[in-house]
Amino acid sequence: MADPLRHVPGPVGPLEALLDAPAGPPRAAVVFAHPLPAEGGTMHTKVVFQAAKALTRIGCVVLRFNFRGVGLSAGAWDNGRGELDDYRAAVAFMAAEYPDLEMWAAGFSFGSYIATTVGADEDRVCALIAIAPPVHRYEFASVKISAKPKFIIHGEHDELISLKLVRHFYAQLEEPKDLIEIDRANHLFDGQASEVGDALADLLEDFSCRTQ
Repeated sequence: MADPLRHVPGPVGPLEALLDAPAGPPRAAVVFAHPLPAEGGTMHTKVVFQAAKALTRIGCVVLRFNFRGVGLSAGAWDNGRGELDDYRAAVAFMAAEYPDLEMWAAGFSFGSYIATTVGADEDRVCALIAIAPPVHRYEFASVKISAKPKFIIHGEHDELISLKLVRHFYAQLEEPKDLIEIDRANHLFDGQASEVGDALADLLEDFSCRTQ
């Protein structure tokens, strides 16, 4: 069930958000970041929607939000710097709302850079989830040295970020880690967004940071 939130308090004003809640008591809280605003990314992007629904099915409560300047969120695009602060604000919101749950940081494309970069350094976050990470554009320095569990999903035929580059990036990551490759999928997983959700559910259905 998705409940519209009026806003999450952000660094430059309210951030538009949606909270997807599971049918029963939640077992983990997830903050999910969307793709590049300049390319039309929002919290309603199909992969973000399908991923949030899949995580909800396996018992997570998921916060999706629009970065500054997107939708009804205050502010303007800040080339990633302010967006990192937006994500930190969303983590703080979820930590206050669900203080007893473990928290996972997740994102798609540009959002995966933001989420995993903040999540790697944020003590309240215990797992990192990156869908189509833009490893050709960002260093992901803190992610590479993080000992937190890392889950990556990437399309076989991603036309923006080659699977070869992602495999090279994955090889540099500390354990524990997991990489799922979606056959035939392009960067936006056109026609295959539900497969991303299914892959997430398979990866994380029995996962808990406490058992790592």
